[in-house]
Amino acid sequence: MSKPALRLRTAFTLVELLGVIAIIGILVALLLPAVQSAREAARRMQCSNNLKQISLAVLKYESSFKSLPPGGVTEGRCCQTKSGITWTISILPYLEQQALFDQYDSEAANEDAVNAPVREARVATYLCPSDQETEQVEVPAVLDPTGGQEIKYHRGSYRACAGRNNGQGSWWDVGLSASGSFDLPADTRGAMYIIGGHDHGTVAMADIRDGTTNTLLVGEHATKSPVGRRTFWARSFAAFNKSSVKADSRTLVGDFQTCIDLGGGQACKRGWGSFHPGGLHFAIADGSVRFIGDTVDMNLLADLATIAGNEIAQLP
Repeated sequence: MSKPALRLRTAFTLVELLGVIAIIGILVALLLPAVQSAREAARRMQCSNNLKQISLAVLKYESSFKSLPPGGVTEGRCCQTKSGITWTISILPYLEQQALFDQYDSEAANEDAVNAPVREARVATYLCPSDQETEQVEVPAVLDPTGGQEIKYHRGSYRACAGRNNGQGSWWDVGLSASGSFDLPADTRGAMYIIGGHDHGTVAMADIRDGTTNTLLVGEHATKSPVGRRTFWARSFAAFNKSSVKADSRTLVGDFQTCIDLGGGQACKRGWGSFHPGGLHFAIADGSVRFIGDTVDMNLLADLATIAGNEIAQLP
């Protein structure tokens, strides 16, 4: 009886195994940027959708009350008077947040303890997925007016456009002046600014004489540092949920401290920016959303920030 033939068992050599591992590593390295790009594309789409919902909520508010909501309400000059309601709180019912809106006591000040549950609430629509560390509540860089208390607010990602910023002083573009003057020239006003400290009221659609298709409504604001200069969605006082446009590219860098280091000055407090590669989103007064590149003509962007500047300006 003959013996069965021996079968030779093949296997990877160490060299072949290392080669396969190297090939897999190369493939992963090639795919990783594509995966990251796809994720950012999804985040950018969600961010745009958030702004779309916000812009439609603002327009629904206008349809109900025949004017846009105020950017904020502050009866006196800087740092001496508490604030009232702000635009982000006013439109909560139109963002399916009626229950949260009902918790806000409009007879009390925005800074009062009774309104803490609203100030510290997380509203997903106000958070861009590309923004960083958005889940915390923090104390803004400018403390509670009159009392100097360390009041916390939940972080946000979007700011109303208060108008055109000339970079002189820190209050004029939201309706107040550090010098005590409450002048807010008609050709510098945006769609939503602070009211109460001057004779200017809220903005009706008929007031947007530059055209709703060419007027900025709400845009992105993100910064890595410092924490106290981030956007705080429910903060009525000062510029923490409002910005204005200065014809200065430093205000689009997406980081407050970098803007300051580059010499941007007071305008950095009212800057814009995002963590999207190449630009940021703006909601327009007609309800649309546009992605505007970092290389945009800043004079054009400043023109688009006004409601009645009589500029001949169209979105790029």
